[in-house]
Amino acid sequence: MAEEKRPGLSRQTMVETALRLLDEVGLEGLTVRRLATELGVRSPALYWHIRTKQELLDGMADEIVLAAGMGPPRDGESWQDWLARRARAYHASLLAHRDGARIVANAQTLSVATVKRFDEELTAMVGRGFTPVLALRTIMALTRYVNGFALQQQTGRAQQTVAPSARLAELTELLEGGISATLLEAIRDGGDPLGEDAFEHGLRVLIDGTAAALAPPPP
Repeated sequence: MAEEKRPGLSRQTMVETALRLLDEVGLEGLTVRRLATELGVRSPALYWHIRTKQELLDGMADEIVLAAGMGPPRDGESWQDWLARRARAYHASLLAHRDGARIVANAQTLSVATVKRFDEELTAMVGRGFTPVLALRTIMALTRYVNGFALQQQTGRAQQTVAPSARLAELTELLEGGISATLLEAIRDGGDPLGEDAFEHGLRVLIDGTAAALAPPPP
């Protein structure tokens, strides 16, 4: 096996190659054997650097998270603007790779560097008036929201078998109000439920709700 420990083959190279391969074949098509072929080695050579496929997937998730950029607010940046910027960057990073949201959502372990940066963010939030618990819950709520939204974008549309126009026609016949039904009016006025406006609305609701939780109670 020692002869297969090819010079230049590293954990980082494997993760970067796996992410590139992910964009081509998707999560279902990503196998250790396929990755080894892409790298020009036999499968056992990979286990010098990564012991299991889950460890590989965790490394890929970590790379996606770090690519979004982590760290405390910039000088003069409010925590509200920072959270919005952070969420948008994270959302874009998830969508940058095919099945990116699934990779991150199913991660079991992130790197020490990522955990340390996360702790720096929480510390900065405490400095802005958050309790440690509220800081953690806020970041986790935003993370889960972005994960879920991106997951629906990446899988929901791919699995959609009925055209939106046909679905609207079905709803028109189903509802007593027909084309004037409240639900249909909301769909028409709201636009794409998985579009940018819908994402921004949910993000603003979470941030505004956090501001309300952070505000001192009335006398």
